[in-house]
Amino acid sequence: MSTKIWIDVNLLTMVEGDKPFGLLEDAALVTDNKQIVWVGHKSNLPDHFVGEIIYCKGSYLSPGLIDCHTHLIYGGNRIDEFEKRLTGASYEEIAAAGGGILSTVEATRAASEDDLVRTAQKRLAAFMKEGVTTIEIKSGYGLDIVNEIKMLRAARKLGNISGIDVIPTFLGAHALPPEYSGDRTGYIKLIIEEMLPIIAKEQLADAVDGFCENIGFTHQEMEQIFTAATKLGFKLKLHAEQLSDQKGATLAAKFNALSADHLEYLSTDSILEMKKSGTVAVLLPGAYYTLRDTIIPPVEKLRSAQVPIAIGSDCNPGSSPVLSLKLMINMATTLFRLSPEEALAGVTRNAAKALGLDDRGILKKGLKADMVLWDIEHPAELSYQIGGDQTLMVIKDGDVTFARNKYKSGQN
Repeated sequence: MSTKIWIDVNLLTMVEGDKPFGLLEDAALVTDNKQIVWVGHKSNLPDHFVGEIIYCKGSYLSPGLIDCHTHLIYGGNRIDEFEKRLTGASYEEIAAAGGGILSTVEATRAASEDDLVRTAQKRLAAFMKEGVTTIEIKSGYGLDIVNEIKMLRAARKLGNISGIDVIPTFLGAHALPPEYSGDRTGYIKLIIEEMLPIIAKEQLADAVDGFCENIGFTHQEMEQIFTAATKLGFKLKLHAEQLSDQKGATLAAKFNALSADHLEYLSTDSILEMKKSGTVAVLLPGAYYTLRDTIIPPVEKLRSAQVPIAIGSDCNPGSSPVLSLKLMINMATTLFRLSPEEALAGVTRNAAKALGLDDRGILKKGLKADMVLWDIEHPAELSYQIGGDQTLMVIKDGDVTFARNKYKSGQN
């Protein structure tokens, strides 16, 4: 029976309004055919709903978590760089010495598509157990036609076999591959004239991203790529202002990009442009922490300008070897001073906006029945507690995909 009735539950609807977390206490929620079909107080539950009743015993139910920025698929690891950073080497110094992204490119090129899927499955399982029901995965460790396509196909395959929604993003403009070390123009031409058309034709990616930075691609180069990507119908995202202010966020806003990500060096002018374009600010505290940065994103200015703030894990082998979006909720509050409500919105409602998904991220009639049941006594515990197992149940498209214990249910 597809109809499920969730009762004796406190709903963290995450609908914007007067109540923190969109909280609805002593509530009920009904799902059917992969959607939420009714939300309200338990006392108002219509008696015409017939299905499996799930007794939540006063637990808190939130939208499924959404990780809107990851590099989950890759070959090898970068443990050696971790040790180098501990002795004082910077991210830029490691990259200049041939490490960083390019070392992962070498390992990823050597791996088969099946190898990439198998290793990524293990990482994905950690996110899913914590309540992640949608995850974005970027390419960017292939940097040639064959291997970028291999990564994107691996992402599609991972989504098909995992029971989670995987949103693939093409990140060909991640770094300059070694075979083009003296020919930046040639690599940009390869992206625009060969990679983008093939990826569009085969529908391998939903969006196009780039790394706009001193050690990445220039403002002008990204503008060329974005112009071509827009003509092919891709959504846009951009790594911007992580290490310096390259006005990448302004460029993202100019192209009405879904998001600009990192943003430690974001300027006030760029914030205003992001507000005008509706571009989401995606903060990545895992990279900030791992690289031991000291400049935090201008959260108060983003808040004052009412720019939506999302949070991502930035899961990658170098600058953010993170397998916990829950930990990022804590870091966003502790390191970046988001409120617990802002942090949860950052991995639900605003993360959905950062991916251009309007069918999830809040608990509302007509939206996807992606949800998490939490073992907490207060919503702020999701930010407050570090570690431990707070996940009671994960629900994807109305079906229970993970349950810590056998749950009590019945029929009406």
